[in-house]
Amino acid sequence: MIYLYYGDRFLNYNFGPEHPLNPMRLGLSYKLIEDSGLIDCQTELIKPTSAGEVDLHLVHTLEYIEAVRLEEPDPAFGLGSDDTPVFPGIFEASRFMAGGSIDAAKKMLQEDCIAFNLAGGLHHAFPAQASGFCVFNDAALAICILRKKFSRILYLDIDAHHGDGVQQIFYEDQDVLTISLHESGMYLFPGTGFADEAGAGSGRGYCVNVPMPMYAADKEYCLAFEEIVPKLYEWFQPEVVVAELGIDTHYSDPLTSLNVTLKGYTYMVRRLIELTNRYSRGRLLALGGGGYNLAVVPAAWTGVLHLMRGEPPCEYLPPSFVEFFSNEVGYVPISLPDMDIKLGKETQKRVSAELAETLQSLKAVHSRIHPRKF
Repeated sequence: MIYLYYGDRFLNYNFGPEHPLNPMRLGLSYKLIEDSGLIDCQTELIKPTSAGEVDLHLVHTLEYIEAVRLEEPDPAFGLGSDDTPVFPGIFEASRFMAGGSIDAAKKMLQEDCIAFNLAGGLHHAFPAQASGFCVFNDAALAICILRKKFSRILYLDIDAHHGDGVQQIFYEDQDVLTISLHESGMYLFPGTGFADEAGAGSGRGYCVNVPMPMYAADKEYCLAFEEIVPKLYEWFQPEVVVAELGIDTHYSDPLTSLNVTLKGYTYMVRRLIELTNRYSRGRLLALGGGGYNLAVVPAAWTGVLHLMRGEPPCEYLPPSFVEFFSNEVGYVPISLPDMDIKLGKETQKRVSAELAETLQSLKAVHSRIHPRKF
């Protein structure tokens, strides 16, 4: 069974009309899933509950939770910045966002299943600080819940932005392997996630970063994925996988400088599902993550659900969704077939060379720690 977590209360997590994290993207994604006929005997819709404070404290400090509850700007806790402004109701809205991933993780303790929280993936939040649109780190919270049953947990993040919050929380933990493929911190927020960030203490070697070159496209992403990810599944033998599936790697995304298409994104998601089926008995908790083009996000995440069901993504949008989207957003959404991204000769040469250097450096760092990893 596949459990899809979505509720209209997700839309209350709203930083304002000018903020790029538009909650409409969640409503549109669910609408496309519904119009595609995917809520059926194979996929069950579950409306999440708000995260309890005991669960929040698995990751976040009591002082930070209290600061969020006060709903006042507080720079010491990262609240009130341009990225993460405070709005009325932010505490309850943030609890609900985290609740989806916590509820999904608890469901996975009860049965082997696949779960997908559309609103999950707020991977920049730290134990005592909001950051990058993220207040409570639902991915880390879900991992903490899963640890009650599973001893080896893989966190795989293909969002364009480095999963810095999750990395920091488990940086010294050998029971959680974190892998992040993201646009290099040389070019993009949060400015971290380089190959030499490999964990510390007993967690040394259990943090893997693949910083991708600016303008990297399907070819580079699929190459990096295949060079790194399958070998890590085989080496670590995860019992359960948490995957952050942001689509802000897309060439049309307004916040990034990457050139991944829906075809390339689908390839990576299909492969991580295959690997999870092979090594982890299919236990997968998927989290939506980033993505700021309102036409791309619903297509990508509906495609994820198709792949979870063992189906190919649809090639065309249902007419009912096209009409709904046009009325809500004000323009006709893109059709699903994607354009091919072709870089200039010199740019392609630079991108290929930078990626080759990154992969070589990454393998060198980790081979010194665990010689059989790669």
